[in-house]
Amino acid sequence: MEQQLDELRALASRAENRPTQTGIPRVFMVQGSIPEHELAAVYDPMVNLILQGGKTLTVGDQALDYDPATYFVMSVDLPAAGAVRPAADGAPYLAVALTLSASVLADFLSTLPDPAPATAGRGFSVAPVTPELLDAWVRMLRLMERPADIPALAPAFEREILYRVLQGPMGWMLRDIATPDSALARVNKVIQRIRREFAQPLAVEALAEEAAMSASAFHRHFKAVTSLSPLQYQKQLRLLQARKLLVAAGQNVTAVAYEVGYESPTQFSREYGRAFGLPPAKDALRLAAAIKQRAQAGGIAA
Repeated sequence: MEQQLDELRALASRAENRPTQTGIPRVFMVQGSIPEHELAAVYDPMVNLILQGGKTLTVGDQALDYDPATYFVMSVDLPAAGAVRPAADGAPYLAVALTLSASVLADFLSTLPDPAPATAGRGFSVAPVTPELLDAWVRMLRLMERPADIPALAPAFEREILYRVLQGPMGWMLRDIATPDSALARVNKVIQRIRREFAQPLAVEALAEEAAMSASAFHRHFKAVTSLSPLQYQKQLRLLQARKLLVAAGQNVTAVAYEVGYESPTQFSREYGRAFGLPPAKDALRLAAAIKQRAQAGGIAA
C-alpha cells in the first residue's frame, strides 16, 4: 500500500492549506497546517483519506484519531473540532476527501443486491484502509492530469470508491443515507432543519414528529448518530456561526449574540468562552491577528 500512498501524495502535492478544488466533482484536497478556526466547523458528509500526517476530530464527547492507515466516514452534517499534525518525518499533513451525495448514492445502490442486515451506530467512524480503496483513489486523482477524461471516468471511479466503503465496516452508513425510511436518514432530515433554523427556539417534540419518532426515540437516535443532543447540536451551530460573524464581519458581541439566537449576551459569552477558551471579543482579536499574519506570510502553510 505504500506505493499507492506515494503516488497519491505526489498527485495531491499541489494542495494548499485550505480545501483545494481538484476539478473533479465533489473531490477536494488539503495540505499543511490549517488555522484553528477553520478546523472548528460544520463538516459535510464525506469520505476522508489521510495521505500524510494525522488528524484528530472531536464530535461531542467523541474524539477520533486517524492517519494513512485508516479512512474516515461522516454520514451527516456535524459540528466538530479538528486538529491536524505532520508526519513523524516532518512532512506536512496531506488529505483528500469525497463529499457524499445522497442522490449519487441512491442511484448507485439501486444497482446493487440488497445487503445483509447491519447494526447501525453513530454517523461517523474510522476504519482500516484497504489496497482496493487506495487503488480507486489513485485512479480518481490521476484524472487531475487528464481533465478531459473527468466527465467520462470520474463517475465510475466515484462509484468504485463508494463500493469499497460499502464493503467495509461503515457501509451501513452509506446505505442509510440513501434510504429515506432509515433512522439515520430521518435524523439527517431534522439536522437540515436545525441548520436552516438554528437561531430559532428548538421544539424537540416538533422535530421528533417530523422524524416520525416518539420524543424519547428521537432523542436516543439523534444522540447515537451525532454524539450530541438536539439542543447541544443547535448550540454548537450557534457558537460556530457567532465566531464566523465576529471574525469575518467584525460585529460586536451583543449584536452577534442576538443574531445567532441567544436571549442573553451574558449566557452567550459564558458558553462561547467554554467552547473556544476565550471570551468572544478576545477570541475574535486573536483570530483576526492570526489571519492577518497568515496573509502577510502569503498564506503559505507550515
